[in-house]
Amino acid sequence: MTTSEATSAIAQSPCRLVLADGSTFCGVGFGAVGTHVLTIGEVVFNTSLTGYQEAITDPSYSGQILTFSGTQIGNYGVALEDNESSRPKVKGVIVRELSRIWSNQRAVEGLSQWLARHGVPGLHEIDTRALVRRLRMTGSMNGVLCGDAARSNDELVQLARSSVSMAGTDLASGVSPRAASLWKEALGSWAPRSRAGMRVARTPLNVVAIDCGAKHAIFRNLTERNCIVHAVPHDTSASEIRAMKPDGLFISNGPGDPAAVTATVNTLREIAGEIPTFGICLGHQLLALALGATTYKLKFGHRGSNQPVRNLVSGRIEITSQNHGFCVDELSLRAAGGEPTHIHLNDGTIAGFRHASKPIFSVQYHPEASPGPHDSDYLFDCFISLMEHGGTLSDESMHEAQSRAAVLARGELAAR
Repeated sequence: MTTSEATSAIAQSPCRLVLADGSTFCGVGFGAVGTHVLTIGEVVFNTSLTGYQEAITDPSYSGQILTFSGTQIGNYGVALEDNESSRPKVKGVIVRELSRIWSNQRAVEGLSQWLARHGVPGLHEIDTRALVRRLRMTGSMNGVLCGDAARSNDELVQLARSSVSMAGTDLASGVSPRAASLWKEALGSWAPRSRAGMRVARTPLNVVAIDCGAKHAIFRNLTERNCIVHAVPHDTSASEIRAMKPDGLFISNGPGDPAAVTATVNTLREIAGEIPTFGICLGHQLLALALGATTYKLKFGHRGSNQPVRNLVSGRIEITSQNHGFCVDELSLRAAGGEPTHIHLNDGTIAGFRHASKPIFSVQYHPEASPGPHDSDYLFDCFISLMEHGGTLSDESMHEAQSRAAVLARGELAAR
């Protein structure tokens, strides 16, 4: 694509972001543009330098306007096989500069054209550093993306302030599937060159995955390890899960306030730990709530692919991919029988736990980490081990899985 073709494809349409605190950022629209543009959502930021497509299609961003802190976004276009769901899930996208040229042999269209096709507005040519600083100081808040110059800033501030808060809102039910399905894709070309460090089930394991807005990469990782993954709606009952005779139960990531997803919490309260159980992100929070712990909203959340976590069992540091605005309260977790296994090194919040007497463990971050990093994919191996051997997640099992993953990583580097 030439520079002139790319530039002409991006309509030069004025657009602005108005936050609930009255802050206003005026720039240029891209994606879905025009005077009709008016979208409201919680404004959050992601610190990843790559992976914008995976983030935009992550159902956990439903209801949010996503700001990327990287200075230029869109330079490698859109490759449809990189989607983490069927389409963009964000309410809007904000960047410092939208690349005028995209170049990638796998790409089929530019970021602006792709967002326009799905009706998602974008805003660029604003000071995203100032916006991120505002969100860090004040906290994530509602905002309005507007392309209509006739609407006053005061009117838009009132719209932002009167819109529904993320706290107390069940968004998972809106992205969860309506019916059960059998997942069939493995990692494919994204699989490691050497599987020597990956634990693959000796015989196929039947996993029921409660889909609260799951990323595709999670199911691909399970399938790669010889799991038969049955994705079911978030409100599937315990009796329905038992009827499927699973070897393991998985609870996925998803958007919104975990305390509002009462249907899933009620199911987990009855069945979690009856069979080996593993949760990621929202699934981690839902498991904690089902056990009797509490959750709370973080000031601005953890979103990015460079979040440091300490594994308290092995002492090793993992660089992780995260996307969440809520967290599990440590004191209530310990009182409910949960033992922290991982902590976030930036603020000391709980990043993972296991149950003292039940085969339950979970992490707040994303071990599937598409596009990366892959420091934590050993946790899928822990789940395989738990399903094959039963019991609780032991120190030895986690040490073994993490050491095996390190061997795999060294083999990958040598193969390059």
